[in-house]
Amino acid sequence: MNYYIVTGASRGLGEAIVNEITDQDCKIICLSRTKNTKLEKVASEKQIPLSFIECDLSDIQQLSSIIDQLLSMMDIDRAQKMTLINNAGTVNPIKGAGNAKREELILHVHLNLLTPILISEALIRETKGTSANVVIVNITSGAANRPVPGWSAYCSTKAGLNMYTKTVGVEQEEKGTNIISIAFSPGIMDTDMQGTIRKATKDEFSSLYQFEEYHEKGLLRSPSFVAKTLMNLLSGPLENGRVYDIKEFL
Repeated sequence: MNYYIVTGASRGLGEAIVNEITDQDCKIICLSRTKNTKLEKVASEKQIPLSFIECDLSDIQQLSSIIDQLLSMMDIDRAQKMTLINNAGTVNPIKGAGNAKREELILHVHLNLLTPILISEALIRETKGTSANVVIVNITSGAANRPVPGWSAYCSTKAGLNMYTKTVGVEQEEKGTNIISIAFSPGIMDTDMQGTIRKATKDEFSSLYQFEEYHEKGLLRSPSFVAKTLMNLLSGPLENGRVYDIKEFL
């Protein structure tokens, strides 16, 4: 049995990724705030078991019980392959340093950085001593590599996620385990996050006009295209600890 665990699966890229999974010998576990009945219907038609854990992944107080529930839904000792796709994330708050509320920053760091680390750590810990092949995919951003005014939190958490990815990859290579850790940067997509960005003010986000132009000129990639590219990548050999960018495959 193979397992796919996808966070933020109810919409956007997460939804598109789940739609691209065709493995008949697998179980899909989605973690998101709400269920997606369309995904459940499609999975049923494919005869692929799919379950939703409805949760708020920015709430670290709940995360231990969420992880326990996730682990209880898998037969780890008999698993052949486990693929974790840490996709859930937020761009908010879009504010210059010193303007965001303390609570906004805490929730942002929890969702974008701490939650994917803690879920990954649990999976690594629980699969020790088993024969399962484990692939951890962290969805990142080009903003991890450059400062974007108004995105101090977003740039910082994505940069942190990239370094976590690289470090885990180096560790697993050193230990000779069956665990692979990669990150994947999907570029600009036509998702709700882009809508959130376009609602920002010029004072908050000096690159606003550029993102409005992406939308107006039809330059945003569809989530389904990005999902197909990612799944094609995952079907081949992977370099442990590498941060892949969708531009490499265009």
